[in-house]
Amino acid sequence: MVSKALEEISRGTAEVIDMERIEKLVSKYYEDGTTYTVKAGFDPTGADLHVGHTVLLQKLKAFQNHGGRVQLLIGDFTATIGDPTGKSETRKVLDRSTILANAKTYQDQVFNILDESKTDVVFNSEWLEKLGAAGMVSLTTTFNVARMLERDDFEKRYKSGQSISISEFIYPLLQGYDSVELKSDIEIGGTDQKFNLLMGRHLQRAYETGKEQAVLMMPILEGLDGVQKMSKSLNNYIGITEEPKDIYGKTLSISDDLMWRYYELLSEKSLSEIATLKEDVKNRTVHPKAAKENLAFELVTRFYNEELATLAKAEFNNVFKSNQLPDDMTEIEAEDGIWICKVLVDAGLEPSTSQARRDIKQNAVSIDQKKISDDKLNLSVGEYILQVGKRRFAKVKVG
Repeated sequence: MVSKALEEISRGTAEVIDMERIEKLVSKYYEDGTTYTVKAGFDPTGADLHVGHTVLLQKLKAFQNHGGRVQLLIGDFTATIGDPTGKSETRKVLDRSTILANAKTYQDQVFNILDESKTDVVFNSEWLEKLGAAGMVSLTTTFNVARMLERDDFEKRYKSGQSISISEFIYPLLQGYDSVELKSDIEIGGTDQKFNLLMGRHLQRAYETGKEQAVLMMPILEGLDGVQKMSKSLNNYIGITEEPKDIYGKTLSISDDLMWRYYELLSEKSLSEIATLKEDVKNRTVHPKAAKENLAFELVTRFYNEELATLAKAEFNNVFKSNQLPDDMTEIEAEDGIWICKVLVDAGLEPSTSQARRDIKQNAVSIDQKKISDDKLNLSVGEYILQVGKRRFAKVKVG
């Protein structure tokens, strides 16, 4: 049983530091029922979770299946600073009300995956606000500036003369201190978080907690474009609270190659089942689209239910196989002469006019089911069906 547990825990991981400790914790659980703690931190800088976030959540669920008690840490204090990881400039500071509102949506959404009875939701403001000036100064003495500048993103900004705020230096120390306070046995995060995750190990030693957490890192899930990290700001994401038909349709839009990456990191199918399916696709006994439909159906079922997944599949087939229009399109009104890019944004089909222009130039935008190429087009009086890609529709009445 322990070997199967470790196989499930190791699945899809990019790097594990101190796997021996994880093995001991899992073995101890199966010997005498002793549980252990697994920490994962989320800074509530956005309102909703996407499937990229669920890569970590599913790994937490795997630990819960094998004796782990999850410490779901909401970084309501650290979110006021903003994680500098991968950033080329200092992040804007979020206000407290926005952070708390985002944190509430995170809590509402994570239990679509996690077992609430095996999860402790904690907020790091509880202890970080109590540190005070003396505690903060003491914390900064545990690490030096030279080591901090070895961090890749800091090094690049320093060499190029770009600003690095002192608060950004403090951020990884605060994240590491969370592990001191929680006495975590294991911490998981994305590969981009390695520096911060190792800080937890370092500070647990420095503060003599008697523990030195193991670290498990998951790969970063690519967005729908298959290139960049899944992100709402890049509009290449699948939100877990999106409409079932949108989750279904977006999943079907990924490339055949990217599909296997999504299967490994998102599907609950075993690795052997995925390997068999991949071989069947390769041998042409299963069409790639059928495999993608199965994945889309699985995701909608997970975040909603099987009935809505069936309806989403039927809607997709109705619209895109029969070339019919969906019944529940957004409808807006606009003034005569409105710029096509602006109306696409107003209708919620595009995140920005610049993205709208790019999509028009890439032949991804249609009016009344006819492709357009003029990104300077102005719409005159009339009613139009706008379409972006294969899944996004809106009806516009220009008066």
